[in-house]
Amino acid sequence: MRRIRDVLRSKYGHGLSERQIAASLRLSKSSVGTSLHRARQAGLRWPLPEGLDDDGPELLLFPAAPTVADPNRPVPDWASIDRELRRPGVTRMLLWEEYRAS
Repeated sequence: MRRIRDVLRSKYGHGLSERQIAASLRLSKSSVGTSLHRARQAGLRWPLPEGLDDDGPELLLFPAAPTVADPNRPVPDWASIDRELRRPGVTRMLLWEEYRAS
């Protein structure tokens, strides 16, 4: 969402309500509320700190999920899962419980 800067400017610079911001920027009210909530948690206010480009607030409020896999986590054997699901009475929940137990 590239509108974080506009949301913060509208809220703290112009004093608009979340509903007014949502209408003026054509966003949902929940998107505006989520952005403002995350901005408060991150300590962002208007005006933004010097040197913070358009991508800066987005990365602060919506960080990327970690991509490091746990090396101790067992990887499922997808071929055997496919075979098991073809058997009568076998459900995904049953296979999931077996996977969690291992």
